[in-house]
Amino acid sequence: MSLDLSVLILARNEQKNIGDCIASVQKYLDAEEIVVIDDDSTDDTAAIAREMGARVIAHALDGNFGQQQTFAIEQARCGWVYCIDADERMTGPLGEEIAKAVEKNEPFAYWNARLNHFCGVEIRHGGWFPDYGLHLFPKEGSYVTGFVHQEIHVPHPARRLPERAYLYHHTYESWEQYLRKLNSYTTLGARKQYEAGKRVGLLGIFAHVVWGVFKFYIIERGFLDGREGVLLAMSHGVSVFMKYSKLYYLDRGIGERN
Repeated sequence: MSLDLSVLILARNEQKNIGDCIASVQKYLDAEEIVVIDDDSTDDTAAIAREMGARVIAHALDGNFGQQQTFAIEQARCGWVYCIDADERMTGPLGEEIAKAVEKNEPFAYWNARLNHFCGVEIRHGGWFPDYGLHLFPKEGSYVTGFVHQEIHVPHPARRLPERAYLYHHTYESWEQYLRKLNSYTTLGARKQYEAGKRVGLLGIFAHVVWGVFKFYIIERGFLDGREGVLLAMSHGVSVFMKYSKLYYLDRGIGERN
C-alpha cells in the first residue's frame, strides 16, 4: 500500500534532471503521488514527467518561490508532503526514514540533510554539508513565504532525520551555471534584506565580505575540500559582495525594489 504522501517538485526547463529525480523517488519511496509544478517550461520537462507517471500542473513562478511552493502544497492530495528539487536525488536511507515518519503519522515536521555536489565533486565543508532543510511535513496548515531562500511555516515542532539519510544535490554542473544563477539570487537576496528593513554602508559591505570568506574557509573548514574549497570561498565572497552592494543601491533608489 502506498504512503499517504505527495512528493512535490518545482521545475522549469529541467529536462536533463526531471527524469532522474522522479526515478530516484520511485526507486526508494512508495509515495501515493508525484506532483510537478511546471513554470512554463519550453523544453520537454512536462512531457518527461507525465511519461513517468507524475501529475503535472502548469503554474507561473513570477519570481516568487514562496508562493510557488505554497501553490504546490495546496495541490497535494495526500496528508503528508515531501519537497524535492529536480536537481536532487532520493537515497535509500532517506526513503526509509521518510516512510517511517509518514507511517507513524505523528504531528511533526522533519528536516533532512543534503550532500551537495559542485562540478561533480562532493562538498562536505564550508556549510555545504549536512545542509539541513525542512522537506517533510503534514500538508494541513503549512505554507511558504519568501522570494528566495524561502521559509516553510508548519504548525508543528520539527525533528531532524539522521545525517546519513541525505539527499544528493547536484548543485551546479559548471561555473557558467553558477554565475548565471548568481545574479538573480543576489538580486532576490538584496530585495529580501531591503524589505526586512536591513541597510548597509560601504564599510558594512567590506565587513560582510571579509567575514563571509573567513567563516566559509576557516570556521566551516572549507579548506578541507581542497581546490574546490578555495574556489568556493572566493566565489562566496563575490556573492556576498553582490548582494550587499545591491542592497546599498536599493536604499538609494537605484535598482528594483519589487
